[in-house]
Amino acid sequence: MRTASAVRRYRDEPVSDEVIEMCLRAASWAPSGGNQQPWKFVVLRSDSLRDVITAAAVKTWEIMTDFYRLSMPDDRADDPKSRVLRTMAEHMSVGGAAPVLVLFCVEPQRGTSELQQGGSIFPAVQNFLLAARAQGLGAAITLWHGSCEDQLRSMVGIPSDWKIATLLTVGWPKGGHHAVRRKSLKEVAAIDRWDRPWSTAQE
Repeated sequence: MRTASAVRRYRDEPVSDEVIEMCLRAASWAPSGGNQQPWKFVVLRSDSLRDVITAAAVKTWEIMTDFYRLSMPDDRADDPKSRVLRTMAEHMSVGGAAPVLVLFCVEPQRGTSELQQGGSIFPAVQNFLLAARAQGLGAAITLWHGSCEDQLRSMVGIPSDWKIATLLTVGWPKGGHHAVRRKSLKEVAAIDRWDRPWSTAQE
């Protein structure tokens, strides 16, 4: 878990069906509301679907750069922000040409909110991510489907009452895995009250 960071750059090397099946099986072991398992994991392989995803990724990047007023850093810049921006730009320009694409969909259950519905699909996403990391793969969560949802639904045949939760890109990483950077527990955990930070004798 400590080294299961988002990986957006992949080697041009295929990922076997056996490896992907292990990740899909791990996803299917996740908990869900009432153990109803209201999910479908769709591996996108056809060139036509990949082209749609690539166009959506490029469009998403254009929207992001405009909204956040992003400008590409100089190639020589080596600070964390510059490296992340270059990696994101490459990820979205590659888009649907990533080695593996997996769509995660969820069927809303009666009486559940959007947040509660997420509780019945994102544990499966996390299981997939951890299984991928355990096998040396890298993966990243994307929301590119938001820029092509109608077309994607039609081409894949997704029922109108189902929701698309996320699209994962997966592959063998260019470079190694790195430890995640996270806030301290004092900032994100509390005891009894919101303003009483978690603390231990070791801190």
